[in-house]
Amino acid sequence: MFGNLKPQPADRILQLMGQFKADPRDGKIDLGVGVYKDATGLTPVMRAVRAAEKQLWDSETTKTYTGLAGDPEFNAALAALVLGDSLATDRLASVATPGGTGAVRQGFELIRMASPEARIWVSDPTWPNHLSILKYLGVPMEPYRYFDGDTRSVAFDAMMTGLTAAKPGDVVLLHGCCHNPTGANLTLPEWAEVADLLEKTGAVPMVDIAYQGFGDGLDADAAGVRLIASRLPEVLIAASCSKNFGIYRERTGALMALSDPAKREVTQGTLAFLNRQNYSFPPDHGARLVTMILNDPTLRADWQAELEEVRLGMLALREMLARELRTLSGSDRFGFLAQHRGMFSRLGASPDQVERLKTEHGIYMVGDSRLNIAGLNATTVPVLARAILAVGI
Repeated sequence: MFGNLKPQPADRILQLMGQFKADPRDGKIDLGVGVYKDATGLTPVMRAVRAAEKQLWDSETTKTYTGLAGDPEFNAALAALVLGDSLATDRLASVATPGGTGAVRQGFELIRMASPEARIWVSDPTWPNHLSILKYLGVPMEPYRYFDGDTRSVAFDAMMTGLTAAKPGDVVLLHGCCHNPTGANLTLPEWAEVADLLEKTGAVPMVDIAYQGFGDGLDADAAGVRLIASRLPEVLIAASCSKNFGIYRERTGALMALSDPAKREVTQGTLAFLNRQNYSFPPDHGARLVTMILNDPTLRADWQAELEEVRLGMLALREMLARELRTLSGSDRFGFLAQHRGMFSRLGASPDQVERLKTEHGIYMVGDSRLNIAGLNATTVPVLARAILAVGI
């Protein structure tokens, strides 16, 4: 049987991580892997998470299952964080999932079950795992232009033109904030125009929000999804706690589905059914920590304060890099770096230039020139700036 298996393509980011580890140079810089790092290169445990874990250690009395949908308190707390004032509990069905990736996968499964003929419209570019999962599931997909490679900004007019071809029942996959891999985001007025278009076409939005709090703040980063949720009759939302709570390895996320109140119970039952088919009960440790933090005023205040430190630190690195490149090049052509938000920006380098950054300067980034801003610090920003200009970007 196993002789029929064929080699699968290597994950390019994991491959890059292996190359970085094998590189003996002392001054090498990792801007490839998509995790937050502080100035020392560590992905720290947040203060509130550590405090919640200590409380949980003292208070937890069982490790039994929670439920197919996860802990209801977690689902309610995370939905409130994402949806804020637009939360309508009579419309909301929600399940805990193994991370944001699990939420995306369950969302695609739900679409395939509810509407096998639906096409999923995906931004070009997007997070590669979106495309990989859709291809594996055999779900039809269509690209829509999102990024202008010349201006390094959202190609909004082209995006809107492309999405006019979406049909009723199709699904439009949107990034809630901090677009991966480009860092270029829709403005709130543009979100409103997207909502207008979706109302006209009858397409269903699915929002992947993996970086809430990393861009312009918790509420500002969720403003687009909240607007969509308040305007459209059916909405899917895949939310991740990996980044904003720093609990990557705990695999904590949720899939939310907004529908007509009369359909909520059936939708909730279907989400629980899908959980049962894929992994039965979702993991609870990370979800319980998130619930404790969001529901405890002291823990929540400390978490939000540290998250804001993280956000402002990444913004400062963006501004520092843009300023250094402006000084060295005498040009403002890298100003987009300060305008982008979140961990990532697409630099606009060719594959050959990215390869030269690696071989000549020990600077590692994904082949499409996505760089992780959080992989930098005050010492390495000037090193990167000089290398960028040295390879002719």
